[in-house]
Amino acid sequence: MLTPVILSGGVGSRLWPLSREYYPKQLLALVGNNTLLQDTVLRLSGLPEQSAPLMVCNEAHRFLVAEQLRRIEVSPANIILEPVGRNTAPAAAVAALAAVNPDALLLVLPADHMIADTAAFREAVTAGIPLAQANYLVTFGIVPNRPETGYGYINATDAIEDTVALSVERFVEKPDLETAQQYIDSGNYYWNSGMFLFKASQYLKELETFNPDIVGTCRIAMENALEDKDFLRLDPASFKACPSDSIDYAVMEKTNAAVVIPLDAGWNDIGSWSSLWAVSDQDDEGNVVIGDVLTHNVHKSYLRAEHRLLTAIGVEELAIVETADAVLVAHKDQVQDVKEIVSRLKAMKRNEADLHRKVYRPWGYYESLDIETRYQVKHITVNPGASLSLQLHYHRSEHWVIVKGTARITRDDETFVLTENQSTYISIGVKHRLENPGRLPLEIIEVQSGSYLGEDDIVRYEDVYGRE
Repeated sequence: MLTPVILSGGVGSRLWPLSREYYPKQLLALVGNNTLLQDTVLRLSGLPEQSAPLMVCNEAHRFLVAEQLRRIEVSPANIILEPVGRNTAPAAAVAALAAVNPDALLLVLPADHMIADTAAFREAVTAGIPLAQANYLVTFGIVPNRPETGYGYINATDAIEDTVALSVERFVEKPDLETAQQYIDSGNYYWNSGMFLFKASQYLKELETFNPDIVGTCRIAMENALEDKDFLRLDPASFKACPSDSIDYAVMEKTNAAVVIPLDAGWNDIGSWSSLWAVSDQDDEGNVVIGDVLTHNVHKSYLRAEHRLLTAIGVEELAIVETADAVLVAHKDQVQDVKEIVSRLKAMKRNEADLHRKVYRPWGYYESLDIETRYQVKHITVNPGASLSLQLHYHRSEHWVIVKGTARITRDDETFVLTENQSTYISIGVKHRLENPGRLPLEIIEVQSGSYLGEDDIVRYEDVYGRE
């Protein structure tokens, strides 16, 4: 039986400021109405007999991943939580260890790719099934249509008898433009898609041969994993000790069992603003325009406004992206360097690297409206039936004003209900909880004041979502 394994641990920093560490690109609807993760799961429909998908994601994204699956009415076999990112080889290893049947065929797919021709994708996967059953490690090589310097390549030559697959000669790193053109001209090179199909047991056997430390630490992480409602939490200490490596480096470049199936299906890893521009609908001037945007004499540009009017005059080949707290302007030839800006933001300890103004939580979300040295104003929305943890703060007090819905509030030993236009005050050091007992979203304005306003000034006593 086919077991889809969806890897959703990436950050997508090259698509900043839209993609951020705590809300990365696979969770965004960049092309169409569904998110990339949702499209990845939905395109599995029509494949041969398969089990429910097995998700591997960053612990910080667990509720977002679960909610996005719920919205497309998909129940995963499990959602495995990585305490830290360790690349694709360990992620696939824990998925193989979690498989109910050791000989299950794992279809390992990144959650952040776009594939236009789903029929061609399903045809390629179906062609790979007998090869994986015969203990080959199958990867899918994208038929290149240009000399791309942003992808790794697979050199493949001899055909595997009675199949559409080719034997892998070697994997090569991202080339310069001249070398990439030589690869295209030879006809023997394919883009490395990062998609794989193999038996769980065969992958672990090969990984044990070439990188036993990865298998060993992943086994311990799984043996000491904890079931947490809808999630499986890998043991943090052992998984953090696991070497970080990709499936390519750890296994595929070393094994004699690697084969590649050419895939021509309109694939794109949407790794930059220029690649997103290339796969999006363009107007007569070659522009991709999303949101409240006005242009004059603008050509071949990507313009996206999330919160306010964006205007551009007399420019071309630019990516201009506006969010609530940041604006990016970059030439399309240099969008690969967006990650350098993100690195500098992290070095400066600026929240814009990791968080949006609107921050999602399992109970709803909050949005920062204003923040200064000793106060902050937030708009908080609590979903029907949801509740925040029972908590206290050592450095700030909070004033809550109910603007929509009904709130049940716990404050030390008292519990009371407030409705629209009513308010209450939570002083420093007081245990408190906010709940929405109603059927409509609860919205409040929270005014924080104090010497420190960071999100780490929270001491939790009870939490229905299993957070520490």
